[in-house]
Amino acid sequence: MIPVAEAVARIAAAFSVVDAETIAIGDAAGRVLAEDAVARMTQPPDPVSSMDGYALRAADAPAPGTTLHVVGAAPAGHPFGGRVGQGEAVRIFTGGVVPKGADSIVIQEDASAQGDRVTLTVAANPARHIRAAGLDFTKGDVLRPAGKRLSARDLSLIAAGDIAQVRVRRRPRVVVAATGDELALPGAPHRPGGIVASSGYALAAMIARWGGETVDLGILPDTAAAVASIADKAQGADLIVTLGGASVGEHDLIQKALGPRGFALDFWKIAMRPGKPLIFGRLGGTPLLGLPGNPVSTLVCAILFLRPAIAAMLGTSEDAPIATARLMRDLKENDGRQDYVRARLETLDGELFAEPFATQDSSMLSVLARADGLIVRAPRAPAAHTGEKVTVLMLE
Repeated sequence: MIPVAEAVARIAAAFSVVDAETIAIGDAAGRVLAEDAVARMTQPPDPVSSMDGYALRAADAPAPGTTLHVVGAAPAGHPFGGRVGQGEAVRIFTGGVVPKGADSIVIQEDASAQGDRVTLTVAANPARHIRAAGLDFTKGDVLRPAGKRLSARDLSLIAAGDIAQVRVRRRPRVVVAATGDELALPGAPHRPGGIVASSGYALAAMIARWGGETVDLGILPDTAAAVASIADKAQGADLIVTLGGASVGEHDLIQKALGPRGFALDFWKIAMRPGKPLIFGRLGGTPLLGLPGNPVSTLVCAILFLRPAIAAMLGTSEDAPIATARLMRDLKENDGRQDYVRARLETLDGELFAEPFATQDSSMLSVLARADGLIVRAPRAPAAHTGEKVTVLMLE
């Protein structure tokens, strides 16, 4: 068995960054930039008012009580065409371009207008309530760097830079095949002793969230011919993921069925719990990740190994978030495998606490669904007691 860290490194090293494509900014949420997004314009392009009020020369209103001649208006999108001269003011609105000659804004609450005259109740201050040109960014600035996964806020920023299209990494194509005579889809007839195939739904959601796209081959029977068919059905994949077929006897089936089709094993079995029987290798030129069949093992292994594989293909370095928490229940000493203990998390007085679930069976999806994080316990870790600090891999 190899350590978790070594397995992650060997898996990530097997992938190259996928190529790029150009898409509309409206379709780019969650996508990873393949090149810098560079501003095509300055924002704001001109000095603008941050308030409704009057644009004027500060030198003309050194004290309260000044009355000025209103010579025009500057709503947003409709700049005043002239120049503000001595003793003059322009009615201006938020976002309106500050007229030439003006260097101050007096807000409307500090002014009293009658016809084309306005009397100020305060002294004017230079640059008051004016947003300078380029306050946010200037043309040529890198708004978001290559390798950045785009959030909703990123899209707004990039659009403000007058960028309609962006170059992003295409979505890695992940072919998923479940194996097992005992499996049936939800709602379908079940054979005696059978179970519902559930892991694939979570796996597809994870793949989409991490930036890939899933091609589902469905459920394959436990025969050499069915498993061998993966080689034909996975043409064009960036990664093949199998669910089940990683335990001792099933491992032999994978080798027997896919070996003649070009499968080369890199490693099998990791010193971890849950998820020890994990396979990694190549089917021809395509990496293949064989996840264990127990549902919790499947999903924990996906977080630990599939996520960094997709990140490597997208050119990012995203890891599952790690936190420190205090134990709310004792944990016994660990054996030689790195353990991922499902736990409920709670924040008390600004500090994070972790309560391990009493039952940690790798078949129990109900426990994983209620968990907020996984307490990471190193091999041979001594017993841990209530109140001690532990490392937690956050699930959300």
